[in-house]
Parts: sequence; C-alpha cells; structure tokens
Amino acid sequence: MDTESYEEKIMHELKIWQLKMTKKPSLTNRLAKGLQHKVNDIIPDKVHDLITATIKNMVKAVLFGSEYISKYPDHGLSLEESEKLVLEKANFYKKVAATSGAGTGAGGLLLGLADFPILLGLKIKFLFDVAVLYGFDVTEFRERLYILYLFELAFSSQEKRSQVYSFILNWDMKNEQLPTELEAFDWRSFQQEYRDYIDLVKMLQLMPGIGAVVGAYANYQLMDKLAETAMNGYRLRLL
Repeated sequence: MDTESYEEKIMHELKIWQLKMTKKPSLTNRLAKGLQHKVNDIIPDKVHDLITATIKNMVKAVLFGSEYISKYPDHGLSLEESEKLVLEKANFYKKVAATSGAGTGAGGLLLGLADFPILLGLKIKFLFDVAVLYGFDVTEFRERLYILYLFELAFSSQEKRSQVYSFILNWDMKNEQLPTELEAFDWRSFQQEYRDYIDLVKMLQLMPGIGAVVGAYANYQLMDKLAETAMNGYRLRLL
C-alpha cells in the first residue's frame, strides 16, 4: 500500500473518530452518569479518598518520571510504519493489562484495589511509547502535557470529552493557554472524570467469583479505548 492511499484510509478513520468526539451526550450517557453518581454515594469516603490520591500521585509520578522515557523519537519512519509499530505495542499492552486485571480480580478486595496504580502505570507508559513512535520528543514538558490531555480525552464523559477534544484540536494554537506548571493543570476534574469512567466496572472487579473475568475484560477494553484515542490524537497533529 503506498503512502497516499494509506493516508486516505486513516483520514477516513480519523473523521469517523472526530464525529464520535463531538456528538452530544445520549440519553444512555446521561442515565449512566446518573447511575455513577448513585454508586459514588454508596462507596465510603475513605475509599474515594484513597482512589483520588492514588490517581493524582501516580499520574504525576509516572508522567514526569525519567524512567518512563524509553528512547528518543525516530523521525525516519513513515506514518504507515509508525502505526504498524503502534498497533503491535497496543496489542502487547492490552494483553498485559488483561493479565493484570485477571490476577488482581481473582485476589479479592486488596489485590483488586492494587490494580488501579498498575493499570495507570501501563496506560501512561503506553502513551509515552506511542508518542515516541509518532516522532514526538517526550522529554519536552509540552509533549507530556499532551499525553495527559489524551489520557483525559479517553476516559471522560461525553460532555467533558467534547471540551478536551476541542482543546487538542487546536493544540499548536493553544500555547499561551497551556499550563506552565503541573499544579496548574485541572487535577480535580481530571480525577473525577477518570474515576466516574471506570468506577462501576472496577468495583465489579472486586466482587468474589466474577472479579477475574471482569478485571481481564475491563482492562483489555480500557487499553483498547486508549489506543484508539492515542492514534487519532497524534493523527490530528500529523495530518
């Protein structure tokens, strides 16, 4: 397949994805959000506090930990070559995430809770790898912020997703609006959206008997969602 026809193919995929990012919340989305609020009310505050602190501290540590920078970008790859490698990475991370979900889901409450930081680390590391494969330098603060916004885009409600998408759509024009320090990022919104997105299914992972199956399936699907978001997020900038 030549470069032009490949780019035509992924442009078509990109346009379909963009429509998904901009559509209004459906009745199902709104009902799910309402259900999530009810579930949140049932969960003890101590559990909420633990999850919130874990999300914030883990994301910050991983996002700005030098050990997560695997290598400098290879600018010699074509877009098709880059995406072939990205898909290979995605398949690897989905399998690792599923294995983690199955193992922790079968281990009861404590191991089930342990899956939160494990999965967070896998997701951020995957985004680092994807950025490098697309030719972006993740040693730059700005590129790490882009990773953070891609993460938020993947795991937010439809209403919030539209806002984040609008922001990254004009990424190169948003320089003056970008936080210059990590603490300036809207962590409260980031945490709540992520928690609301995964809480229900991850709480099912803690249930005896079905935890392993739910954990494996949920982690695989969450990583798959992130892969789709990451690929199209970088296509926006390259095309």
